[in-house]
Amino acid sequence: MSTNVVSVLNDLVETSNDGEKGFLKAAEDTRDPSLKLLFQNRAEACAKGARELQELVQRLGGKPETGGSMAGALHRGWVDVKSAVSHSDHAILAECERGEDAAKKNYREALDKDLPADVRAVVERQYQGVLENHDRVRDLRDQYAATKS
Repeated sequence: MSTNVVSVLNDLVETSNDGEKGFLKAAEDTRDPSLKLLFQNRAEACAKGARELQELVQRLGGKPETGGSMAGALHRGWVDVKSAVSHSDHAILAECERGEDAAKKNYREALDKDLPADVRAVVERQYQGVLENHDRVRDLRDQYAATKS
């Protein structure tokens, strides 16, 4: 069982690393100081989450992931292209929301697995953070869309 749990946790480490890199890229691309700060804070939270998951993997005797996923790299590339073309905070927020949609899906799938209670508690707590991130980014995206129309 612990090998399967390690695999599930390592998938979430990749998800968290993707989130960190994506939010850092968004912070770099935005011109809005309040969004820059938000994205930097979200990146730090993702990094902290990844470290927490890596510690769980080690405790279970596994080798923790350290990188992100190919899908995450492609997503960051898409953020680069969109922000280079439009320089729009709305477009950056829309891409961040897409990234958070993927994170929500990955955490939901992890919670569908048979996880030990202590591991499940960590994953559920982090999932709540992902939901909060998603909703905050979505609301900001909607707010930026309203100011542009």
